[in-house]
Amino acid sequence: MLELDGLSRRYGDVVALQELSFSVEAGQLFGFVGANGAGKTTAMRIVVGLERADAGEVRWQGDSVARLARRRFGYLPEERGLYPNMQARWQLTYLARLRGVGRAAARRAADDWLQRLGLAERGDEPVQQLSLGNQQRVQLAAAMVHDPDVLLLDEPFAGLDPMGVDALSEVLVAVAGEGVAVVFSSHQLELVEHLCDAVAIIDDGRLVAGGRVDELRRAGRRRQWRVDVAGADSAWATALAGVHVRHTFAPDPDHAAAHARRAGEGDEHGPDGDCTAVIVELEDGERYREVVTEGSP
Repeated sequence: MLELDGLSRRYGDVVALQELSFSVEAGQLFGFVGANGAGKTTAMRIVVGLERADAGEVRWQGDSVARLARRRFGYLPEERGLYPNMQARWQLTYLARLRGVGRAAARRAADDWLQRLGLAERGDEPVQQLSLGNQQRVQLAAAMVHDPDVLLLDEPFAGLDPMGVDALSEVLVAVAGEGVAVVFSSHQLELVEHLCDAVAIIDDGRLVAGGRVDELRRAGRRRQWRVDVAGADSAWATALAGVHVRHTFAPDPDHAAAHARRAGEGDEHGPDGDCTAVIVELEDGERYREVVTEGSP
């Protein structure tokens, strides 16, 4: 099992992760969902050792992840990185060798992944001569060519056509079926729901929802909303029957100014005003429609 336990990371005044915790079982397809800037990439980079957490721990099979253990991790970064002049087949062989795979086994693995991703006939071409979608497939193969125990993919479906999405989906299901813990981030919520056994949803570096997809789907009858309220704290939400406050964010002057403009109030709240945001769970979404759409109780 892969465990993220209380991960926190700050860049100056920017808080990227705030005590983020979740676990991924071996053989599980796990979706990591959140808006741009929510902290998904930071969390993945900490898991593979490219970033250090300010607090918290990453564990694999119950032990803190060490450098040698991370050799058994596969990672597709958000920033793609391939050698443009190197043939795809030799590039995959080279990367497998860097991960400790023997020469003959690395060649077999490279051929196998080119075949599985529909690139068997393009393997001898330099990567720069491939289409962007096929370059993406080579990058995916590079993350999997050393037969990892844990696979972390940052937006793996970006740049793929529908056929590529289907092909990759089949591969990820097969890889998870072989016992690999697979974590991937995506903005395609329907795809995540269709493929994944479990998900973690983060916002502003905090976990706001997580668990098995079937359980979350059943719980989805209780709607969750993010509500920004200018000139108020979170106490108004706790006073409403049928409302459960899941998380409160610090006052944000930018949200306050935007709220004032939308409400036609000029700069009443101004850049120095407060706008408190809360994640609320509603037992009756229709009853509080005005609260959500207008941003005031």
